[in-house]
Amino acid sequence: MKKKLKYRHEMKHKIMNADIVTIKSRISPIMKLDKNASNDGKYLIRSLYFDTPEDKALLDKINGLSIREKFRIRLYNHDISFIRLEKKIKHNNMTAKISATLTKTQVKKIIANDIEFLKESDDKLLQEFYVKLKCDRLRPKSIVDYYREAYTYGVGNIRVTIDRDIKTPINTIDIFDTKAQCISIIENNTSVLEVKYDEFIPDFILDLVQINKCSSTAISKYASSRVYL
Repeated sequence: MKKKLKYRHEMKHKIMNADIVTIKSRISPIMKLDKNASNDGKYLIRSLYFDTPEDKALLDKINGLSIREKFRIRLYNHDISFIRLEKKIKHNNMTAKISATLTKTQVKKIIANDIEFLKESDDKLLQEFYVKLKCDRLRPKSIVDYYREAYTYGVGNIRVTIDRDIKTPINTIDIFDTKAQCISIIENNTSVLEVKYDEFIPDFILDLVQINKCSSTAISKYASSRVYL
């Protein structure tokens, strides 16, 4: 039986770095810090995004299509022992995500367009990715790096994240290249606050993160990275 996708609400807001201390002081007594965080409370996320030669994923975002998808390969803190292929599906303000694990060797093969091994996989997402690579001609386009601080709240499965120091490495699609020169891709002194939840979110959480009177920002880290590539 095909597993039903679980969609979640997602709101994104640009915030000034000067406001981060205030927001953290409000939410930290109520929400739990992500268990995967380092001693400083943060972890590094690196994502390699894929798109067609015609930049379908990018144009779907720019044109504001209500239903769209994108594929990315993601790792954390440059740890090659846990690498995931992710398909993110956007439906208006709702998102769903499907993932599958990959090895470093497999990722290097994908980057080199040596993809026949995906066809033999038992994983449905890897099989779908193979079809997209072959038929839609998906290719690696850009990398995005950022540091994330994440907080969770059990009721409503709420997750609040603060992403800062958002950069893209230039002149490379090698997700394992830790020495590539990087440039910032959003405004100076600006970070991205994301709020995700299931069916509902209490008003006091919105008050804590100070976004109850703000509108969501249509920001895309992938689209921002493509400005420079």
